[in-house]
Amino acid sequence: MTNLIEVVYFVAVALFILGLKRMSSPRHARQGIVWAGAGMVAATIATFFVSGLENFGLMIAAILIGSGIAFVSGKRVAMTDMPQMIALYNGMGGGAAAAIAAVELFKMSGNHADMSHSMIIVQLTVLGAVIGTISFSGSLIAFAKLQGWLRKAIRFPYQQAFNMAVFAGTIGAGVYLAFAGSEVSMIILFFVLALAFGVMVTIPIGGADMPVVISLFNALTGLAVAFEGFVLGNAAMIIAGTVVGAAGTLLTQLMAKAMNRPISNVLFGSFGSTGGGSAEEEVDGSLKPIEASDAAVMMAFAEKVIIIPGYGMAVAQAQHKIWEMSKQLIENGVDVKFAIHPVAGRMPGHMNVLLAEAGVPYDRIMDLDEINEDFNTTDVALVIGANDVVNPVARSNPDSPIYGMPILNADYAKNVIVIKRGKGAGFSGIENALFYGDNTRMLYGDGQEMASQLIQGIKEL
Repeated sequence: MTNLIEVVYFVAVALFILGLKRMSSPRHARQGIVWAGAGMVAATIATFFVSGLENFGLMIAAILIGSGIAFVSGKRVAMTDMPQMIALYNGMGGGAAAAIAAVELFKMSGNHADMSHSMIIVQLTVLGAVIGTISFSGSLIAFAKLQGWLRKAIRFPYQQAFNMAVFAGTIGAGVYLAFAGSEVSMIILFFVLALAFGVMVTIPIGGADMPVVISLFNALTGLAVAFEGFVLGNAAMIIAGTVVGAAGTLLTQLMAKAMNRPISNVLFGSFGSTGGGSAEEEVDGSLKPIEASDAAVMMAFAEKVIIIPGYGMAVAQAQHKIWEMSKQLIENGVDVKFAIHPVAGRMPGHMNVLLAEAGVPYDRIMDLDEINEDFNTTDVALVIGANDVVNPVARSNPDSPIYGMPILNADYAKNVIVIKRGKGAGFSGIENALFYGDNTRMLYGDGQEMASQLIQGIKEL
């Protein structure tokens, strides 16, 4: 039976890896999720046959309750709320790893002479505990920020010094548990400090950095699961956790690179935490409005149009109307493409998922590196809900917090139309110089409503 279980674990791990590979392309992402899910089901069933397990009733009840909650919430969640749902589920993964570690540590408490637990196992338990706990509490704060429950970044004097003190206390308690003993009081102190550090390190981070933070906590959750897999001797947990940790780490690095900022600056900097100043103080020029009928004419008689979506499109749920408008333009002979910035939206791939949901063909969705050179020959760049990812100050103003961040070169297009609800700054609080450009016109209003008016305007031509 043991050999059969190991074979099932091997197949499950292969499905995890192949599923992750399929998720690298929007064309195969759905299939990849199904493959990875099948692997998880197989690994879960195989685990029931591991010798020495008890409390099968509790295990089955927990699986049914958790699966039921996940199924219902997954069906009901809006696409605009998907980032916070990812943050919440990621936190649950870290919390599960921390719970496993807590159970193992409490088993060891008061039993220092018991050599059934080798020193390396104790150390891995503690390591997985601290990583999983920090990921758990930090992810919950990220969820609260994205959900709008915690709208402002919280800062106070000597905050970083305080955080380092909490972290030092966490490490000190962990070292004691790993090498000196597992007293109950020290275990409780250890988890309280780890939970506090996860909260304290996340509350000062601004909303604009949340995609990177979610990705980082995802990597930490994977590592925690891998360490606890060693503790339990579960090969599927070890490999699956390692794969998630590695993928999350690479994604975090890519996103930080897309923002031209080191991870340390994301965790300890201030970008995205405060509101920007007034437009008159920071940007030369004026905002020039345009009517939907005029914008429709401009796009209908263009040869090439590039559409740049952002989180505002998700909030307005305008992706279907935007694609309907795009199909009309395509029927009129206009070359229409969509440009996606790596950190557009509130999580990696957010815009890709929205456009795929609306039925946009994958060959019309381009990444920054693929499409940036096309803006020079573009007649109209239509920006809907995007802000910081098209801000030219990233190239021109060394004093800007986003200076050096690769952006979509929308300002290089002959004409720029920006669909925007109001005149406020973006999610990071930085005023956008693109909106004041000579070639830019502002189409004020709800994204879905404006898209409907553009569709009507194009039909009437």
